Amino acid sequence: MIEIAFQWDDGADRALGLPVYATDGAAGADLRANLPDRGRIVLEPGGRALVPTGLRLAIPEGYEVQVRPRSGLALKHGITLPNAPGTIDSDYRGPLGVIVLNAGAEPFVIVHGDRIAQMVVAPVLRASFHEVEALPDSARGDGGFGSTGRD
Repeated sequence: MIEIAFQWDDGADRALGLPVYATDGAAGADLRANLPDRGRIVLEPGGRALVPTGLRLAIPEGYEVQVRPRSGLALKHGITLPNAPGTIDSDYRGPLGVIVLNAGAEPFVIVHGDRIAQMVVAPVLRASFHEVEALPDSARGDGGFGSTGRD
């Protein structure tokens, strides 16, 4: 088990608690909207907002935190994260905010304490990059964007 250290932003509502896994088999821990003055945000269709969580974190080197949409919000309301999955690097110590987009047809209200996203802790592999004269052949070749068929 990896330990992630958290710290609260000034003025954050600590009663909301730290991220938690909703079930024993959950891969993502829920992140909650921690809004100033315990307010709300109205997202019009096509609108987006940076929603504060009230948290800062320290991720161990060799890991990242991925911020992902919640499937229920996406299906029922069209609420998603435009940069999903968002990556939080191990050396970032600033406030954890979630960019939320309303891709639905109706306004959506985010209320203080709402579960707005989930975070997944994942290992990071680093690569070395080098230039070559030619790439090795493969069965797919340079076919992309639908080149493998519909099914």
